Amino acid sequence: MPNNAVHGDSDQFTARLVATAAAPLDPASADGPQVLHWPGRRLLVQRGDTELAIRDLDGEGLEVRFPAPWPRRYGSVAVSPTGDLAVFAGVHALRAVDSTGAVRWELRHGCWSAAVCAEAHASFSEYADDHHHGHADSGSAAFSSDGRLLWAHIRSHAGHDTNEEWLILDPADGTVLARAETMTVGSGSAHFPHPNPAYMGLTVGEGEEDSPVLWGHWDGARLTVRRFVEEVLLAVSPSGECFLTTDPGQWSLYLHRAEDGLELRRLDAEEAVPPPSGEDDRARWDYEAAFPYDDTAVVGTEHHTDAVPRHWVVDPRTMGVRGRIVYPFPIAGSPRSAGEAAWYTVSRDQTTLHLWDLPHRE
Repeated sequence: MPNNAVHGDSDQFTARLVATAAAPLDPASADGPQVLHWPGRRLLVQRGDTELAIRDLDGEGLEVRFPAPWPRRYGSVAVSPTGDLAVFAGVHALRAVDSTGAVRWELRHGCWSAAVCAEAHASFSEYADDHHHGHADSGSAAFSSDGRLLWAHIRSHAGHDTNEEWLILDPADGTVLARAETMTVGSGSAHFPHPNPAYMGLTVGEGEEDSPVLWGHWDGARLTVRRFVEEVLLAVSPSGECFLTTDPGQWSLYLHRAEDGLELRRLDAEEAVPPPSGEDDRARWDYEAAFPYDDTAVVGTEHHTDAVPRHWVVDPRTMGVRGRIVYPFPIAGSPRSAGEAAWYTVSRDQTTLHLWDLPHRE
């Protein structure tokens, strides 16, 4: 075991509670609350079956609700940094709406249903009662850090020979500015905005063994994409210099340089942290993490078990674990990114979101 491995729980860092926010929607008919963030801006977002709730976490706490065009199991949603536009990434279309529910634009695409659907459905009502559409795979979308670009992972067109594509669109009118084939067969995906609006990360889940990360750069005329096979994107550093990934087996953490994707360092879970207490199992990095400071990442283990999750302070400069995080009360789930100098957790019943920081990291 290397010298930077943590022995027991002697090295501890106390997390400070920055804020607590109640989930605006009933968890019985909504996903858990999450934080979307860009430089200087944090929004609490919660997707329900009939509406989308958005609350400003940094200003006066203003809240706005968008009527949803289809229930939450039919896709995901992206929200602009200003909170005035939501883009629902559905089974058959990207639909941009404002808070009144008015449709700004819609881009129809190939079906995400696992049972191949060759229909170019024009409305949700045409497949609302279809089992396969209700259990379809999904793409995703996200706004760039300045809100001027929308990146979206879609199925290319209706028909049996569909491909998956990564698009860059003008969010004002849905004009496609660039596109690239992802060469994936995804069951789901997630975007990771970069502080520089010219960059975006995309992680695509293809099953237990396959999960590529795509790292995109748009220079205003050309989209270039770097591909990292069998990796899952976790978080981007506040400066944007680096990003953190793990592998589908959750064995190691990988630190990449954002400029060219070069792997700088890695950290094996079994060598870095002790196994779960009382369990005959190895330590595994979670599929979610936070990068609240350029010199500190917060990464969890054991989210896949019933054990109390353990969150660790990782120094990306050495890729060593500096210690375990101690919370003032029991927490649930993985640490999740909340932008610079903060991360968040969600209560087990998904009714409360907690923002945290580390005031004394040295």
